Amino acid sequence: MTDRKTELAANLAKVEERITAACAAAGRERTEVTLVVVTKTYPASDVRILSELGVRHVAENRDQDAAPKAAACADLPLKWHFVGQLQTNKVRSVVGYADVVQSVDRSRLVTALSKEAVRMGREVGCLIQVALDAGASGRGERGGVGPDGIEELADLVADAPGLRLDGLMTVAPLTGEYAGREQAAFGRLMDLSTDLRRTHPAATMVSAGMSADLEQAVAAGATHVRVGTAVLGVRPRLG
Repeated sequence: MTDRKTELAANLAKVEERITAACAAAGRERTEVTLVVVTKTYPASDVRILSELGVRHVAENRDQDAAPKAAACADLPLKWHFVGQLQTNKVRSVVGYADVVQSVDRSRLVTALSKEAVRMGREVGCLIQVALDAGASGRGERGGVGPDGIEELADLVADAPGLRLDGLMTVAPLTGEYAGREQAAFGRLMDLSTDLRRTHPAATMVSAGMSADLEQAVAAGATHVRVGTAVLGVRPRLG
């Protein structure tokens, strides 16, 4: 086993222990939580090793990095998630490899995703990104739509050809009433998910929690946690 494979295997085992312990503490089955490994800034060789170690869900947040990486790993049994703020001019590329776009936050993006999904004959899963720090603009600092905008956007996705409404996603906010209160933020997301499932029962996915706060996300009821640093190590500084 190479040094890098040994390192990643050890890190994965530690994250697995954390998720298992968090599930036990919350009275949940381990199978209720899916680990999505965020591979941004890391090479395709790492993705290949992760696949060998049993990882099946990987995430990227920049198309210029993700597209060549996904192409290089097209032979692997992976589900690709796009988790970054997505500009409409990148949609054609992203729809080419992404199975799920977790950052849907405006109607124009829904229209663009639908058009490309139909053109490519694909079905793309969509999560509405919820901004719990949304101000008067209705948008958050790191993208996302305020809670008041979820219903309208969800209906648009559900009615759009080529798209599938899978659920909700959030990033713990750095400002506003939920800053530093990850557990409360994720609890709020779960309440919003409950509301959404009244009209869209199949939208059961709740993506929340990262390396530092995955336990709080699992405790709140998240179905997917997005973990990068705890698996891959501290990211190299981007130039």
